[in-house]
Amino acid sequence: MADPRPGYVALRTAGCVDEGMTGAAGLDRLGGMVLPPRWRRLVLTVHVITAVGWLGVDLVLLTFGVSGLAGADPEVVYPAQSMIGRLLFTPLSVLVWLIGVCNAVFTPWRLFRHWWVLVKLLLTTVMLGLVIFLLYPGLTEAGDLAGALPRRDRINMVVAPAVSSSLLIFATVLSTYKPWGRTSRPAARSRSH
Repeated sequence: MADPRPGYVALRTAGCVDEGMTGAAGLDRLGGMVLPPRWRRLVLTVHVITAVGWLGVDLVLLTFGVSGLAGADPEVVYPAQSMIGRLLFTPLSVLVWLIGVCNAVFTPWRLFRHWWVLVKLLLTTVMLGLVIFLLYPGLTEAGDLAGALPRRDRINMVVAPAVSSSLLIFATVLSTYKPWGRTSRPAARSRSH
């Protein structure tokens, strides 16, 4: 007997079954909420744009941090790094996390269905916590102290964005290659022939 759900697909590859939806309108449901394909594409597009922005601002922060260590005027570098980090990087971090969660929840990938999504969620959640509770105060202090910023804090203004950029690149690789499969096997369905 055929599955009564229109647009349902079960993909069989290498002994695994990956169940999902074809993208037919109204098929992706969460507690009665429906996200049609055009809205899913919009959420994905906004997620990609904000994530690229997050990485771009992170690389700008790294550039400022390296410039400060290399001898550029700290009275210019650290206030600029502080302003960009506080006004762009921190809000983008929150926005990327929120849109990423929405993107996972309202698509067939779901939030806890695939390991790569779960790892990205954990990674971005930890990064968001570090940005809010460590980097933001550090950027504020760097902007206030400027030329008086101690060397170890100047080094931190390089290490933090370097680590963050590396983690964001790793998250991009996860999104591209989608490794490790599902977190659990789908429930077996009885099929009559």
